Amino acid sequence: MSDTTSNLLLPYILAAQAQKHVTHNEALRLLDGLVQLSVLDRYLTAPPGSPADGDRHIVASGGIGDWTGWDANVALFTDGTWLRLPPRAGWRAWVENEGLLLVYDGAGWIGTTPTDLQNLGLLGLGTTADAANPFSAKLNAALWTAKTVAEGGNGDLFYTMNKEAAGDDLGLTLQSGFVTKALVGLFGSDSFRLAVSADGSTFFDGLIVDNANGIVEQPQLPRFKAYTNYDNYVGVGAWTKIGLNNTDYNDQNCFDAGTGLFTAPVDGTYLFGATLLYKINASATARMRGRLVLNGATEIRGSFGEISATHVTLATAIWMQTMVPLTAGDTVELQGYFRIADGYFAADHTSFWGCKVG
Repeated sequence: MSDTTSNLLLPYILAAQAQKHVTHNEALRLLDGLVQLSVLDRYLTAPPGSPADGDRHIVASGGIGDWTGWDANVALFTDGTWLRLPPRAGWRAWVENEGLLLVYDGAGWIGTTPTDLQNLGLLGLGTTADAANPFSAKLNAALWTAKTVAEGGNGDLFYTMNKEAAGDDLGLTLQSGFVTKALVGLFGSDSFRLAVSADGSTFFDGLIVDNANGIVEQPQLPRFKAYTNYDNYVGVGAWTKIGLNNTDYNDQNCFDAGTGLFTAPVDGTYLFGATLLYKINASATARMRGRLVLNGATEIRGSFGEISATHVTLATAIWMQTMVPLTAGDTVELQGYFRIADGYFAADHTSFWGCKVG
């Protein structure tokens, strides 16, 4: 029969033993040191200078002094001396200065965080996960980095998200104060979409990329093409706004067919173009001019042109194109001018168009 217990090696009180209280007290001392094991540190190789009774440490590799040969053992200071407690597989110890729970695996102390986390129902980092958000994290930064070739990886990093069918949604929801402000992903189709919202309820598509061909669409891009459906008469010697009373398209309603004005909805760089088609009144010697005007007063640089040769009615035309930075609220209009003789700017083919390009 052994003199000690099988697991904690506590001494038995033997039959006919004298001084039984000594053996009993030694067993209590060992129990006091081992039960609910909590150590102060695990990186010391020598005993600290002024230990308190009951202090415990896991001895680091290379123990010296009273801890010589005690590597990975638990050192208990009790009754003025250090007591060695050799660990056994399965022992657990709380490391107070690290807030870390360790377990002894038979060879050394290891962290209790498992190397494999499989089929977890909920996982919360810094917050509580729930059924609606089974993975939840509350943090200020996150990092994904590729496993290098030196570490056995290939240097690449892919983050994969998958949906079941084309009609399902897949994407990132970007919120401010838990109100959705932007959506990025595949929503209701396999085409890439970027949509924004002011209130989390009404969304506007800023960008759509057709996954079948890569063609990019900007549904909210300010753009228009306006034309006149009547012959605009212009006398000699006066710049006159052309009555562009119809539109082929008018995204964001940025062109007013009633006033003939384009109004910039947002700051940016805009590209404009115009066609002025000549129609004779009395003389083909008329000299036809055209220009684009900013805010009803300033001629936009690069938009002026004139044709001075003898005109061919319904054939001679001026084409103009220019780019200009605008501030939200700025207006642009098309003006025509005749010198020498009057004339018309012809219906249907006299037009004005523009779009935001930057």
